Amino acid sequence: MASKSPATPPPTLQRGKACLRCRKRKMRCDGAKPSCQQCVRAKKPDACQYDDGKGKTRTQLLRENIERLEQRIRELEDPEYTSPSVTLYDPHGHRRSESSSSSIAGSPASTGFSASHSPFLSATNSPQSSWLQGVPSPSPSPFTDTFQEEPQPTVEFAQMLVDIFSSHRHQCLLGIHMGRLRESFTRPVMEQRHPVLTNAIFLWACYISRPGPLSQHESHYLNRALEALTDALQYHNRVLDVIQASCLLSVYFLSNGRALEGSYHANAAASLAVQCGLHGALFTRPTFETTSAIPSFRLEPAKDVIEQGERILTFWQVFVLDRCWSVVLQKPVTIPESPDGYASILMPWPQEMEEYESGQIDEIHSFQTVRSFFEGQAANLVGGFSPLALRVKASALFERAHQLSANWDQPLALSSAFTDDFQHLEHTIARFLPTLIPAHQLDAIMPHDKHAFLTTHTLAHAAMIHLYYPLGQDDPVSYDKCLTAARCCVSIIKHIADTDYDFLDPIVGPCWTCAVDTLIRELNIMESSWPMLNSSDVRNEIGTLLYAMTKLSARFPLLGYSVAKVQKRLSGL
Repeated sequence: MASKSPATPPPTLQRGKACLRCRKRKMRCDGAKPSCQQCVRAKKPDACQYDDGKGKTRTQLLRENIERLEQRIRELEDPEYTSPSVTLYDPHGHRRSESSSSSIAGSPASTGFSASHSPFLSATNSPQSSWLQGVPSPSPSPFTDTFQEEPQPTVEFAQMLVDIFSSHRHQCLLGIHMGRLRESFTRPVMEQRHPVLTNAIFLWACYISRPGPLSQHESHYLNRALEALTDALQYHNRVLDVIQASCLLSVYFLSNGRALEGSYHANAAASLAVQCGLHGALFTRPTFETTSAIPSFRLEPAKDVIEQGERILTFWQVFVLDRCWSVVLQKPVTIPESPDGYASILMPWPQEMEEYESGQIDEIHSFQTVRSFFEGQAANLVGGFSPLALRVKASALFERAHQLSANWDQPLALSSAFTDDFQHLEHTIARFLPTLIPAHQLDAIMPHDKHAFLTTHTLAHAAMIHLYYPLGQDDPVSYDKCLTAARCCVSIIKHIADTDYDFLDPIVGPCWTCAVDTLIRELNIMESSWPMLNSSDVRNEIGTLLYAMTKLSARFPLLGYSVAKVQKRLSGL
């Protein structure tokens, strides 16, 4: 029998004719179009692109766009640098269709996102949930081919965006080590943070650069962050990146008046934080570890004290977002506060990142931080007086006051339980305010601490307004306490310099809206009385609040609607 002749090897393509994906992976390409066999087998036919000189690929367009952006920044930084004028544009503007979104401030149509982004997972202690515990972990690679193939910004450009964002990170309470993040861009892609987080940071860098040239790239980085969210959710070791990015996206949407999207990402971050046990600690272990109702969600032990600190800060970032914006969005909180079980918050108060870096981490004790604060045991606990810890406490007071006042009605008000809760919360707020640096001393502290205390003061007084506003209709004492708290908000504004507005937490806007509502109620009473009372002081106080709200609305469009509404009400008086 004749021997079988060997198979003829496929012809070798001329150099430069292989598709870009095969070139990058150094694989043999057959040059078939529209998709070669290598890409078809890998189920990546859409990623098969050829550089045949007849047109630019999407990758080339992105690289050129980044180069134009870097060139434009050099022009702005160096007046003597000259180059042809350029127009910045979004090369991916066609990739995501615009859809309508519920808006607080009447913002334009929002960028749509699919339900496949949802990180919500149902988990209970019931036997039916046991199947989740056997889910195998995916590949250790943190990026799908999509994020490996499409170019990220250059190291220098990425670091520049991080530097722009760094001084504003306190506005969204992102608790990560900025130096470590900055250095990570020099490492291999596998050792970097997931693009869901880095693109959310780049988005914020563009956002706070308004109206500069970088702001034209907001939609690009927003789309990239939303696209990366689906990929990141496949990987257990990227859940912290997902939580942090979801917080950034939520505050971004809420600040721009895009309520549904902001609420969605806030709920996502809070749900994931609870499911992976970020709210609790295993106290029998030598280092901070998280508990979880489902082992497959449990985070791996932190590698060092910086990573421990990042986890603690991330939980409190989620907690503040959940507590503050649930009031604005008129929804229940997502993070429960239970005295026992997996829903109990067992977490040390947050500290400065510099303290974690130097190893000065508070010892982890089995105490319920938030509950102990409300029960008046804070003096016996470790820590709790850093600017961020005070910010957390003010957020808890703000939400608790709103919750209590929202449940108020006349029959319930006669019950002893309601009266006890009401008086106890009032005493807690009154006990909390003296722990803050007085407003008139804020100019003497570091700028980022000043901005944190401005927010904390405002939240505490807004909590008092929420507590007393509904009772003020019939009770003169409650009315006076509510009015005093509103005037305290005005006095805080007088210590805000024009340069401070760019760094304020956007939650102060809704707090000022509460204060101005209280003062307008006072103005109505004064100008409808007979003989008419002199209302010039009240009008001046309202003017101060309107000035602050207008200044802040230039940064956060969320407030635009509130300003217009107040002006319309005043025009009718």
